[in-house]
Amino acid sequence: MNRSAPRTLALVVLVATVVCGAAAALGAWRLHYKTPGAVALGLSDYLSMGWVAWDSGWYKFIAEQGYAYQPGVQSSVAFFPLYPLAIRAFMALGASVYSGGILVSLLCGPLAVVLFTAWARTRVDERTALQAGLLLALYPFSFYLYGVMYSDALFVLLVVSAFFLLEKGYLVPAVILGAISTAARPVAPAVVLGLLARRLEWKYSRGERWNVWDFLPVLSALGFICYVLYLGQTFGEPFAFVETQGSPGWDQAPGWRTWFKVQWFHSVFLAGNNADVVVRYVTHAVLTVIAIVLVWPTWRRLGWGYAVFTLAIVGVPAVGTKDFMGMGRYLISAFPLFLTLALLLKERPRVRYAIVGVGAVGLVLLSWAFGRELYIS
Repeated sequence: MNRSAPRTLALVVLVATVVCGAAAALGAWRLHYKTPGAVALGLSDYLSMGWVAWDSGWYKFIAEQGYAYQPGVQSSVAFFPLYPLAIRAFMALGASVYSGGILVSLLCGPLAVVLFTAWARTRVDERTALQAGLLLALYPFSFYLYGVMYSDALFVLLVVSAFFLLEKGYLVPAVILGAISTAARPVAPAVVLGLLARRLEWKYSRGERWNVWDFLPVLSALGFICYVLYLGQTFGEPFAFVETQGSPGWDQAPGWRTWFKVQWFHSVFLAGNNADVVVRYVTHAVLTVIAIVLVWPTWRRLGWGYAVFTLAIVGVPAVGTKDFMGMGRYLISAFPLFLTLALLLKERPRVRYAIVGVGAVGLVLLSWAFGRELYIS
């Protein structure tokens, strides 16, 4: 029996969610097992531990205690408020803070992949949409969509939903979702420019004149603006989330050292790091370059609206990172790239199968590594 692309992707994503969760739990078990004097834990504990590491602690702090800020010190204001608020909603229903965080990602991530496929069907045939969905679902860093206590799954769901509604002609709901999404991550310029550019292109392709309502996507910045106003009112520093990025340990203050990736060159060529560390830095840098290179074919095949969005959603974090770390994860948000790649590989099935196969293996391995609390993104 033939399945529609979204239904097929739903099955793939279900399997990926289960397998990645098991791999992360196994990694957590291995980490815990090696800890001297560690007590035995139940299976549910390992499943929870597997998806909670690194920045999860910041989200836990915000969900439980709210924001704190001290200039020159790593502070929770670096993390935008929508995801912690979603965690609080589950906590109000009786879930623990960790369970709440994992549940938000489990609900949002798989749905985002399926909805991405539905969005792709508005642009291409069903077979190509399915291929694009597979590329996204089995992209190695997509394990962040399958339960990790990070904000990525929530953000991706919102931004894909916004563009899906925009393609259907529902401008106001698209802008509302866009505004909500900018309260999740500091990439408001990408969301605003992307929605605005695509709306104008959408009207132009239909031979319709632009009017004042077509510029409504600028209101997508409201989520970002509300957080800036909150920081100014509470801490007297509207852009505290930028200032705290330069604190010791993060060391990502805006400036030439960050923009020209001095730390990346030092880590790769001068610091004498182990091969696995160098490979990690190089991998994130290479993925960033590939994403930027794909902007042009995105323009050619999907239009200038999605090219503008892709360039911005990749460019904002790429400029702001000192060493490209995290870019592999951030590229999940550049969802048009996965459709562009599917179109480029449409007549190259062997290459596509190889990429999907390698991606699937990487997806499981990175899930296991995250469960072991290895620094991968």
